Amino acid sequence: MKESSRSGPAEGRSRLSRRTLFAGAGTAGAVAAVASVMPVAQAPESAASEPKPAPERGGGYTLSEHVKHYYRTTRL
Repeated sequence: MKESSRSGPAEGRSRLSRRTLFAGAGTAGAVAAVASVMPVAQAPESAASEPKPAPERGGGYTLSEHVKHYYRTTRL
């Protein structure tokens, strides 16, 4: 007579589904961690406002929020 073994095909499928479950749970946890660290996107301010007139004698540089942000990001 044939003996039944404990490590049959049903157990192999069970291990595979457990691995898939744990891999999915780990992936979901990693995505949640990354999502909690990312900054929230804010709606842009009124970009359709009238542009400032060009200066009469040249030198159109202004210290805008965009320029200030750039300078903040280049600090060491």
